[in-house]
Amino acid sequence: MNCLRTALSTSYKTSYPKKCYRRLLTNFYKTVQKQPVSGKIAAMLKRIFKWVGQALLFAGIMSLLGLLLPRLITYLYSLNRIHQVDEAPFERVAIIFGAGLRRDGTPTAVLRDRVETGVNLYLNGRVEKLLMSGDNRYIDYNEPEAMRRYAISLGVPDEDIILDYAGRRTYDTCYRAKAIFGLESALLVTQRFHLPRALFLCGALGIKSSGVEANNRNYWKSSLLIWNVREQLATVTAFLDVLVDKPVPVLGQPEPIFLD
Repeated sequence: MNCLRTALSTSYKTSYPKKCYRRLLTNFYKTVQKQPVSGKIAAMLKRIFKWVGQALLFAGIMSLLGLLLPRLITYLYSLNRIHQVDEAPFERVAIIFGAGLRRDGTPTAVLRDRVETGVNLYLNGRVEKLLMSGDNRYIDYNEPEAMRRYAISLGVPDEDIILDYAGRRTYDTCYRAKAIFGLESALLVTQRFHLPRALFLCGALGIKSSGVEANNRNYWKSSLLIWNVREQLATVTAFLDVLVDKPVPVLGQPEPIFLD
């Protein structure tokens, strides 16, 4: 600062100390040098933020595709494979998927619709047997037995009902239908929102199948929303099961439904 004052107060013909001259040059050099460095840092940070933003956008798009694409594929796969009872192709067996029990151990409304649809297929001569698959991992929770009782009350003979007690998931039901019960083809009975995934899984696991819609009543819109969100996630899991993990469910001794 003193050197600067000296320089300002001195005539251009008058010389001032060399020491001050060097100091002024040094300070000027530092000042000039600081500007480009700051600019470079700012430019570098800008590029980093831009790259991070693009990476996040790309990751978001890929995540969205990963979530939506499996559902789209199963939907396209199910086209022309879903029927009403009176239009369903003839098969020897209809697979009825479990859908939960009420507190008193009786089928939920969704499960009753599935059983009723399977019974209608049987009574209309579309199938010979009903394979009822559900969860029975706990003593006090037995989906297949509740389904059997309801089907008998609707007029199906007990001898034409087969129970699968280890159908904990749709994947497990399809896997066991072939590995344990020896099925090569079947009708799949469940609600419309569930049929694309069920058809995809059974097809991927070696069962030629067609679906029969079990929407026998009007469901709450809030319930349909929850089921469809759940189905979105479950479909991603289905793809991972078939293409990556390939888990083996609970098995046992083969119990072929037909010996011929």
